[in-house]
Amino acid sequence: MNTIKLWGLDMVFEGSNASKKRPYDLKGFTLLELMIVITIIAILATIAFPSYQESVKKSRRGAAQADLVELANFMERYFTENNSYVGATLPASISSDYYAYTVTAAPASPISTFILSASPSGSQSNDKCGTMTLNQLGLKTTTGIAGCWQ
Repeated sequence: MNTIKLWGLDMVFEGSNASKKRPYDLKGFTLLELMIVITIIAILATIAFPSYQESVKKSRRGAAQADLVELANFMERYFTENNSYVGATLPASISSDYYAYTVTAAPASPISTFILSASPSGSQSNDKCGTMTLNQLGLKTTTGIAGCWQ
């Protein structure tokens, strides 16, 4: 007989199995509990992983946009020194594993122009924004969906 004192009352339990635990009742998890946990983790992973991948692509895209703006500043400095964009080459200090940068400069017919482009490559190659461009007027375009420039 087991007796418990609760709020001044004696409660008596007869035939309690508390002291008769079997050895297999004291160990680990059941297979069903383990499968439920694995299923919950799988569901969360299928939701979270694509969101994480899109977030990584967005941050790489932002870095490429910042690089294009920095390259545009470089092109303007080049124009100041040479009175033309023709002959400008991209500095080696600006490079990316995820975007290929190119510059296209046209000589002054009425005005001298340039177009900087960042083409996605590697794991970024299927980016929804596609190739991003920036010209001497500050016009920003993409070959993918609209609204990619921040």
